[in-house]
Amino acid sequence: MNKIECILEEMDNLFPNPKCELNYSKDYELLLAVMLSAQTTDKRVNMVTEPLFNEFDTLEKLNSLSLSEIENHIKSIGMYKQKAKHFKAIVESLIEIGGFVPNNRDMLLKMSGVGRKTVNVVLSNLYNEPCIAVDTHVNRVSKRLGLAKESDDVLEVENKLMKKFPKDKWSKLHHQLVLFGRYNCKAVNPECDDCKLKQFCKDVREYEKKK
Repeated sequence: MNKIECILEEMDNLFPNPKCELNYSKDYELLLAVMLSAQTTDKRVNMVTEPLFNEFDTLEKLNSLSLSEIENHIKSIGMYKQKAKHFKAIVESLIEIGGFVPNNRDMLLKMSGVGRKTVNVVLSNLYNEPCIAVDTHVNRVSKRLGLAKESDDVLEVENKLMKKFPKDKWSKLHHQLVLFGRYNCKAVNPECDDCKLKQFCKDVREYEKKK
């Protein structure tokens, strides 16, 4: 097997049924949760959104919240003041277009605080669109496995992954790489000894050279 086949096989072995670890029951809840997840953990976001979405269970109820009230609900996550502004603006935008998350990349990208990664996650999960969202985990794993250069920005990483892997694997692979980076190929203390992909890992090769 070549490297791509090995990676796909190992991802399927480790995470046969991967899914987004953000909790949501409505389309707009996912959009808001992904926006809130920037530079913080899904676990922390879930702790914030569960009581918020339970108490304010419609877009209209969320829209009734003042900026300071939103801040109070999400203040335990990073950059909460800026995210509160995005949160309020997204809710207003969704209400303006009819109260649903559109399957439209351009429309989503125009919303406050919504970038390419967020759009890819949302379109992949809500509409099964073939997308690869490059977060910090996907970025790190891709570079360690030599799928992208260390100097590549997230868009370059995304484009390289889309070129290397079959399109029908993109969405599943995205979730698998996120989980692999979160639980196996961690930023600190990665579990290299048991990793079946370490033959491709530049960090492991560099470490072996120094021994």
